[in-house]
Amino acid sequence: MPGTRKLGKATAPRMAMLRQQVTDFLDNGRMETTISRAKEIAPLAEKMITLGKAKDLNAYRQALSFITREDVAKKVFDEIAPKYAERNGGYTRITRLGARRGDAAEMAVIELI
Repeated sequence: MPGTRKLGKATAPRMAMLRQQVTDFLDNGRMETTISRAKEIAPLAEKMITLGKAKDLNAYRQALSFITREDVAKKVFDEIAPKYAERNGGYTRITRLGARRGDAAEMAVIELI
């Protein structure tokens, strides 16, 4: 689950933000965000893909309890997870982009390999 980064938010808003970002990331396969958020999103997204590889009702329900949209959960189980059937982890890649112009936050792209 998430590491120790609080991302400037209390627990409930932080988890809601991470759930939404993981859902959007799994829907699009790529996302541009700050490095600290990307480092928090990666293990959560990888856990959802690992649940998708299980292919049982319990895993599907666990994924639905975290992913905010049912169509994305179905996509994880039907399209994304089978692509990584032979892989034992490491489904995401984080690439640094440099500083954001407005506030100089370090930006990164997180994408599915």
